[in-house]
Amino acid sequence: MNKYIKINGTSVGEKFPPYIVAEMSANHNGDIKNAFQIIKSAKENGAHAVKIQTYRPDTITIESDREDFKIKDGLWKGKTLYELYDWAHTPWDWHKDLFDYARKIDITIFSSPFDKTAVDLLEDLNTPAYKIASFEIVDIPLIKYVASTKKPIIISTGMANLDEIQDAVNACQESGCNNLALLHCVSGYPAPSADYNLNTVTDIKNKFNLITGLSDHTLNNITAIASIPLGVSIIEKHFTLDRNGGGPDDSFSLEPDDLKDLCESTYIAWKSLGKIDYDRKSSEMDNIKFRRSLYFIKSLKKGDLITKKHIKSIRPGFGVSPKYIDKVIGKYAQTHIEKGTAVTKNYIK
Repeated sequence: MNKYIKINGTSVGEKFPPYIVAEMSANHNGDIKNAFQIIKSAKENGAHAVKIQTYRPDTITIESDREDFKIKDGLWKGKTLYELYDWAHTPWDWHKDLFDYARKIDITIFSSPFDKTAVDLLEDLNTPAYKIASFEIVDIPLIKYVASTKKPIIISTGMANLDEIQDAVNACQESGCNNLALLHCVSGYPAPSADYNLNTVTDIKNKFNLITGLSDHTLNNITAIASIPLGVSIIEKHFTLDRNGGGPDDSFSLEPDDLKDLCESTYIAWKSLGKIDYDRKSSEMDNIKFRRSLYFIKSLKKGDLITKKHIKSIRPGFGVSPKYIDKVIGKYAQTHIEKGTAVTKNYIK
């Protein structure tokens, strides 16, 4: 297993902070100014990368009113596929401006291509990576064409069974691409947290021996944060300026404050995993004195027999450990002892 991959110079893997991808998708709502603002806000709120989608309605479907092409339920009910993708697509003549702007403000930008002409466009723009969307995981010729660029590839696994995931991985590796990551994904918009079955993340990691991540379509950040201890290295979430913006994907996307919380919370979750360590921590040192220890709770004269009524395990911690209580009982007081005196080591020799 590659312990990490690199995307535009950033190392991505379990030993590195979670790599956060803000998915713009259709949230520009047809206005390039919105697209620029989404990129800027993604940078300001901590994302490592912003991702777009590269297609036109005619490269992803055909214009048809036949029943096969009509959306009958969900967010986009009543539209044909062509109408949806015409509404949602990112115009190709925006791409250079978006890439240039992202590079200017120093945030990584890459895209999901949906046909070979999209790959060619993205190669002209020197995209640093590619994302294969869940709906395209079965398009092996497209995956092979993307893999032939030798760029890192992130593959979403929504709706795919094990054989289909394996086919996609094989297609990449046979085409010379080994910088791969698999994102566990549920292709519902939005998707309920219970459908994510996050233990699948560990199974994906073990079965495919690749960098793993999460493409999260839930409405909050809980599922994403919970995935970090399972080995997730990449989190992808849809991102918008306004969840009530009325666009195709706005309603299930994070807003700026949500994205900031995602970036901060997943980093804290990752940082807290740390390493196996039983040593005393620096933040604990001042509190050692408040641990329990043995104290004399009654005064004794020199030569008095020490019994269990004279000593007790209490706070603070300046005496010997309570585990020595049986060694102290039965000893004789070596000097006059005042109530509240810590039991010292010479009583356990």
